[in-house]
Amino acid sequence: MKWMKFILPLAILIIGFAAMKSVIALDKGESEPDEIDTRPSVKVTSMTPESYAIQIEGFGELTPLETTNLAAQISGEVVEWNPKLVAGGIIKRGELLFSIESDTYEAALLQAESSLAAAEATLIEEKALAEVAKREAATLPEARVTDLYLRKPQILSAQAALKAAQAQIKIAQRDLANCQVVAPYDALIVDRNIGKGDFLSAGTVAATLYNIEVGEVVFPLARFDQAFLPDTVAGTVAEVSLLNRSNDNLVRAATIVRDTGIYDNATRMTHLVAQIVDPYGLSSGETAIKYGAYTKVTFTGKTIDNIYRIPQELINKRQLWLLDDEDRLVAKNVEVIREVGSEFLIRADIDNDDRVVMTLPEYPQNGMAVKVIEQSGDLVARQ
Repeated sequence: MKWMKFILPLAILIIGFAAMKSVIALDKGESEPDEIDTRPSVKVTSMTPESYAIQIEGFGELTPLETTNLAAQISGEVVEWNPKLVAGGIIKRGELLFSIESDTYEAALLQAESSLAAAEATLIEEKALAEVAKREAATLPEARVTDLYLRKPQILSAQAALKAAQAQIKIAQRDLANCQVVAPYDALIVDRNIGKGDFLSAGTVAATLYNIEVGEVVFPLARFDQAFLPDTVAGTVAEVSLLNRSNDNLVRAATIVRDTGIYDNATRMTHLVAQIVDPYGLSSGETAIKYGAYTKVTFTGKTIDNIYRIPQELINKRQLWLLDDEDRLVAKNVEVIREVGSEFLIRADIDNDDRVVMTLPEYPQNGMAVKVIEQSGDLVARQ
């Protein structure tokens, strides 16, 4: 067993040496680590041109198409007025506003009718006398037959008197009709200046009315919007919405009716006029938009062809970044047509298969190598 004392330590030394050699061999056999990719990562997409109808907005106050200071056309005592003839009252076209005592005007009409009857009788009499004179003239020498003998001046005078009497009838009828003062249109009463028993002189303003059949919004148009106006502005369909409203947004149909035809000296803006039919909903039953309300007018302008819609953050110094075939950045100059919300409408020399960079590196440079981590779908289709 003595030999075991020599063999066992020797075996341990041999095994340890072999293990050390194996570790060294494994360490020498490991491959060198891969080179780290420092290229910035980007996402890309493609773009498709489209036609885009420009939406134009303007802001202005709703005002009445016309305001009437209603005045009495005759003199007399106020004997009755409509209970709705108060501030805030709404009266329909042709509805009675107030009445003026009519006895004097009824009497004037009777007198005018009497004068007309007398004038008609006089004309009949003169015509009969002229007929008698005509028959008698047939037996007289021609020298004795004059216009006076044939009663021609008398007939002309009677005809003139008849026309004067007819005119007096029209005046008397008009004055009598004016005793009943009616609304000239569907009206909002702004104020009333009369009461029962008041004596009005002709021309006295009795009330102020706003026309509620049609309302208008006069709104400025910025210079950058003027280039996108339709070729014919009048007749353009629009929408008017009420701003600063706590409940559901109120939108009413409107029509652009005209341009005011001048530029503001300070702002160089022009002004358009939109009209709303029946703003108080008297005939349609729609929710009223009151005069004085601040509104937004929206309508469609020109349609622009072959443009791209793209998020604003992708445009830097009017440049858009693309990738070439070697995944390197290429700057493409673009023409910014208009800003629409968070997007730009642009024109650019871009093909449908060009790759547009959606996530730019912090400091993009022409020729910078990048790594594509995602290929998105078409940009327009994603909107």
